[in-house]
Amino acid sequence: MTEHKTNSDINADFAVEMKNITKMFGSFTANENINLKVKRGEIHAVLGENGAGKTTLMNILYGLYQPTSGEIFINGEKKEFSGPGDAIKCGIGMVHQHFMLAMPFTVTENIILGEEITKHKICLDMQSARSAVQERAERYGMDIDPDAKIEDISVGMQQRVEILKVLFRGADILIFDEPTASLTPQEIEEFMLIIKRLASDGKAIILITHKLKEILTAADKCTIIRRGKYIDTVDVKNTSESELASLMVGRSVSFCVEKKESIPGDTVLEVKNLCARDYRGVQILNNLNLYVKRGEILGIAGVDGNGQSELVEILTGLRKADSGSILVNGKEMFGSSARSIFESGVSSIPEDRQKHGLILDFSVSSNLVLQNYRTPAFSKNGFLDHKKILSYAEKTIKKYDIRPQDSANSKASSLSGGNQQKVIIAREVDNDKDLLIAVNPTRGLDVGAIEYVHKYIVAQRDKGKAILLVSFELDEIINLSDRIDVIYSGRIRGELLSKDADEKTLGLMMAGGNA
Repeated sequence: MTEHKTNSDINADFAVEMKNITKMFGSFTANENINLKVKRGEIHAVLGENGAGKTTLMNILYGLYQPTSGEIFINGEKKEFSGPGDAIKCGIGMVHQHFMLAMPFTVTENIILGEEITKHKICLDMQSARSAVQERAERYGMDIDPDAKIEDISVGMQQRVEILKVLFRGADILIFDEPTASLTPQEIEEFMLIIKRLASDGKAIILITHKLKEILTAADKCTIIRRGKYIDTVDVKNTSESELASLMVGRSVSFCVEKKESIPGDTVLEVKNLCARDYRGVQILNNLNLYVKRGEILGIAGVDGNGQSELVEILTGLRKADSGSILVNGKEMFGSSARSIFESGVSSIPEDRQKHGLILDFSVSSNLVLQNYRTPAFSKNGFLDHKKILSYAEKTIKKYDIRPQDSANSKASSLSGGNQQKVIIAREVDNDKDLLIAVNPTRGLDVGAIEYVHKYIVAQRDKGKAILLVSFELDEIINLSDRIDVIYSGRIRGELLSKDADEKTLGLMMAGGNA
């Protein structure tokens, strides 16, 4: 790491100033002459479409990448980072979209990993470490058990561990990369309170996001990037949701889902008296019943942890239930394999795109044909037809606006989170099955992409497909669904037509109350 004297053109009042940052990967320009200024005590949002270059820019600030050109100033001092260690020494911490935690370790063990507190420079002082973790958690209003194992706590709690990790290392500049992508509405509210407390304590907060409501709720300033280029920096208090959306995607965006009234047909999926236990052996589904017909979208609303994940895993063959019945087009599929369920007419957009949706080391083109590579469309005489696969992939990439760094042969791991989601959506919608199970289908997508995904899902419905939508976004459930089932304690608590639903009513039912 090299340091330089304060430049007369740089204002030391800024905790961070990035000037004319350009980053190229071969011939691909991820960032082009981007400028960013962040003050202490400020929450500064970085807004952009999927693949716009937001994460790349922050990876440069954190030392994971080195810029092709441009300058970085921290508290008025010019810095050149050769790696994250240099950035951490300058008080920069980054909470990544996909957490980097050791699942079998406790909260305290994860937080002190690499910064261990010792007695006599030999033995771990876990009591002092635990007290230090507890003190920081209480200071910023983060209620967490320092002795809990990471594998046993919620995603929202895991995020708190990541925040405490960077605070434990003395970070005064905190970067959050799509921090609410996997959180429930309640966890999002709690997260917003936490970063406001951090800002009021003098920390500089950089919030990478595409969620406009969250920017309007929490941010002071917002810098917009589009296709790797700097567009503008605005005062959040003087802007609106529609203005931010237009700046982000370069066109006006509709926030309403346009769809005709549904005309339901025959029943495609019928679930009867489904019972199942979770990994602890605790009853998680209790005689659950639901049905979905052709030409309709059934939304499942509920607080995370009420059996949604287990229900979807059972319906897609990833988990076994204890008892019950699952009929797909009248055929019993209880206990069937994932392949059998797929071949019976079920496709799915999974909850965890990296764990269940993609093979990250495979190319984009290979991921797009994962379920159909054995069909005549993509193979001949038992061998893959790579020419046909590539041709299909290139057409699909264009149709769904997927943005790989290089080509269809780029690894899925090189895509932004939002573009990874687009690959899954493209594949599952193009599978053209009778039933599409969509779990948080727009998680990680910008407003422009959300608009397109909703159109594709409605188009599937209008083609006579049955759609089972599971989402933590209540506005998505209300706007996209035709019927809404509320799940609570592993059973369907009640049902509403979407036209009769609002967030207050659903919220009451999700908490176990009556509408």
